Amino acid sequence: MPLHAEFNPLIKPYLVITIGFSIAMTIIGLPVALIWFLGVGQWWARHYFEKLECVLSENSLRYRKGIIFQVEKTIPLENIQDVTFIEGPLLKRFHLSILKFETAGQSAGQAHDMKLIGIIDAHHYRSQILAARQALKRPRATAPAAMDAADRAQAEALRAIQKSLEEISALLKERLPKQ
Repeated sequence: MPLHAEFNPLIKPYLVITIGFSIAMTIIGLPVALIWFLGVGQWWARHYFEKLECVLSENSLRYRKGIIFQVEKTIPLENIQDVTFIEGPLLKRFHLSILKFETAGQSAGQAHDMKLIGIIDAHHYRSQILAARQALKRPRATAPAAMDAADRAQAEALRAIQKSLEEISALLKERLPKQ
């Protein structure tokens, strides 16, 4: 059963403030920052929040984010090396945290695409991801009752081959002279 992450609505003012201050860091950016704080930022943050989605299934983690440039990524659980929990003073002020996904074969240029901010109860969601990854790594018991029809047919064919080989071996032993 898929586990859908819920996102904290406080991500909206956090994004408006952090992006607005980033824009305002230069003199040229001050007029743009003013436009950002007067409404564009709230519109953008609301739509960004509505597009956020993260779903944990049996064998993958799928998330989607973005407005103009939408990113939808499916990460196989076996490729996830670690899920890092990040919190800072500004994030704590808004009761937010970041989950960063480190995957096998990830290049440095893709690392920023592997972060999700604002998941409610991120510690619990992180532990669910890691538990699902561990469940995939455990060898599955193949009890006869759990075999499907194809597995049973293969097992039966192997038994028939084994029986034929035993018969051939017995015939060869009879025909070869004893030494």
